[in-house]
Amino acid sequence: MNRAAALCARSEQAPGDICDKLLKWGLSTADARQVVTALREQGFIDEQRFANAFVKDRFAFNGWGRIKITHQLRLKSIPADVIDTALTAINEEQYRARLTELLGAKWRQVGSREPRAAWAAMMRFAASRGFEAHLASECIKQVTRLDVDDD
Repeated sequence: MNRAAALCARSEQAPGDICDKLLKWGLSTADARQVVTALREQGFIDEQRFANAFVKDRFAFNGWGRIKITHQLRLKSIPADVIDTALTAINEEQYRARLTELLGAKWRQVGSREPRAAWAAMMRFAASRGFEAHLASECIKQVTRLDVDDD
């Protein structure tokens, strides 16, 4: 209990991650669930706090989009309503600016390719980062001044 509480005090943790660690440390499943429940009651674990910190960090430092962040939080068994609330913290202007910045860097790598190949590479890149296709398309047009449909 103390070891898990110290871990949670250092950084936000998902309840599932803590449960997995407790099991690795040799606790039974029932005991691990009791410890997680106690940590929740004492305020060491809070799904909303974890989701908020996860969204902020992954967007700011990893350059992930909403789709990838949502997927990763679902893998950590965070409820959909908690995820939706946490995602509202992302400012739409900052979101577009971050995607444009990432695509600008990618354009420097693929800009010399044939226009359709460059466009496809940019779209794959944006999708791999978890950004929405319609937004990626708009930002690619802005960055590249290309419109694949203009042939």
